Amino acid sequence: MESKGESKTVAVIFGGFSPEYTVSLKSAHSIINAIDRDKYEVVLIGITNGGHWYRYYGPAGDIPSDNWHTDKTRLRKAFISPQRGGGLLELAEGIPTEVPVDVVFPVLHGRYGEDGTIQGLCELSGIPVVGADSAASALCMDKKRANKLVALAGVSVPKSVCFEFAPEEEELFSGVSELKFPVFVKPVRGGSSIGVTKVENVADIPEAVRLARRYDDAVIIEEGLEGIEIGCAVVGNRDLSTGRVDEIEVASGFFDYEEKYSLKTSKIYVPARIDGETESRIQEAAKTVYRALGCRGYARIDMYLSKAGQIFFLEANTIPGFTPFSQFPRMMKAVGVEYPELVDTLIGLALSVEKGEWYG
Repeated sequence: MESKGESKTVAVIFGGFSPEYTVSLKSAHSIINAIDRDKYEVVLIGITNGGHWYRYYGPAGDIPSDNWHTDKTRLRKAFISPQRGGGLLELAEGIPTEVPVDVVFPVLHGRYGEDGTIQGLCELSGIPVVGADSAASALCMDKKRANKLVALAGVSVPKSVCFEFAPEEEELFSGVSELKFPVFVKPVRGGSSIGVTKVENVADIPEAVRLARRYDDAVIIEEGLEGIEIGCAVVGNRDLSTGRVDEIEVASGFFDYEEKYSLKTSKIYVPARIDGETESRIQEAAKTVYRALGCRGYARIDMYLSKAGQIFFLEANTIPGFTPFSQFPRMMKAVGVEYPELVDTLIGLALSVEKGEWYG
């Protein structure tokens, strides 16, 4: 075990200018508490919902309640320097101080965090990042382009139509005429089912598109599938491992933002109620998706298992919800990987990339 003098510095970045801001706070709180302080020094970087960056010196317990930024004496303006080797720049009375950072653990769900934005900044600075790099992060957030690559890799995707710009009604109705209802109208780049609508008839399509375009200019409309929604946790760079497959049971509607974080009428089964051979097929499909999209570190691959047993790709989450009760950690716990060990593994995978262990 490393001594304190030899420990590396992990910068945990949380919050963010995103509709998933509050989800980030809960995930970050859990991760911060799980990091081994005998191995790592921890620097906390909070980004307010308005996009202001601070180094946070207060207790982690004030993060999930969003009270971390209310006491200005616990904050200093700070940001990741784009200069190579610049690390964290912290401003005290207007004077910048460089704080060396060995690895960044971004816990920023959705836009401006999970889409390659923060990863690109860290790459400019030369700081290893936990999870996917900027290219894979951007690709996984783009449902249209991710679907195309996954299909080429041999994993089925739902039939869909995409509109990169606001469509005229005639163009919209023509585009969905080939799809079977119900359909799901989604922002092309988004997460946590924010801006997603399940549509039962064509007359409701325009309103669903308007909602989706509040979160992204581009909209994808996917055919609904009959079966069960499943997920698979994947961990690794070159050598991949998976958790147990989980299953989402929804009483009505679909697994939207409220259900994801309240489970009022939904239930998640870990492991899924499927046979071993089917689970193995799903795990292999998840690995195929992970490699096709260039992921590394970790990702949760969401899929659908049709009544006929066919596996369909839905989306890849490169920064999934990460409390101990979230899907990803629960799937890994089901194969014997406890939460603190999981956090430690992910940091180690990021540092191994720094040493040259690139995914290949």
